[in-house]
Amino acid sequence: MGKRGRAWRKPAAILVLLAVLWTGYIQWRIYHLETEPLTGKSDVGIVLGASLWKDEPSPGLKERLDHAYRLYREGRFAVFLVSGGLDANGATITEAEGMRRYLLAKGVPEQAVLTETKSTSTYENLRFSQAIMKASGLKSSIVITHAYHGARSEDIARYLRMEPFQVSVCGSTVLNMAWHKSRETLAFTKWELQKLGMFIRS
Repeated sequence: MGKRGRAWRKPAAILVLLAVLWTGYIQWRIYHLETEPLTGKSDVGIVLGASLWKDEPSPGLKERLDHAYRLYREGRFAVFLVSGGLDANGATITEAEGMRRYLLAKGVPEQAVLTETKSTSTYENLRFSQAIMKASGLKSSIVITHAYHGARSEDIARYLRMEPFQVSVCGSTVLNMAWHKSRETLAFTKWELQKLGMFIRS
């Protein structure tokens, strides 16, 4: 191996080590949030959107909604805020409208379901939901999503200064959670770069 090859070995090894440490840190945050219990009650439960299948919640989205519904029945919050815009997979209604219909079919009163219909990302889910909360006089929230998605959702909510808020996550019997948790490291990295870009522009 020439001098040039040897010169690259140390920086490459450092980059690999940093990638391993970063991945471990993200996975620790995901696991830590899974074990975090809810405390007290909140004004609203924000259900983060996912795909619709033929204008109905996909099996994964139903898991989020069913988890939110259990929290609602337990008295953890009194109002749903379902968040999600129009899918790019041929849906004719927004994710939020599909979620609203699902909850109404379970017997949730119409006045207990607010909708946020413009978002196309987790950041927009929470930023647009925060605006609806302010307009509706709602102060505290529980952000509801899957376990793999909870740590990034928590980080975004903290960035938006949504306090007081909590995050409640559910597992899955229909999603490959190991794959999603691994992929989330990339999504979290993208979010950190997005935060840096917003900081530079501010």
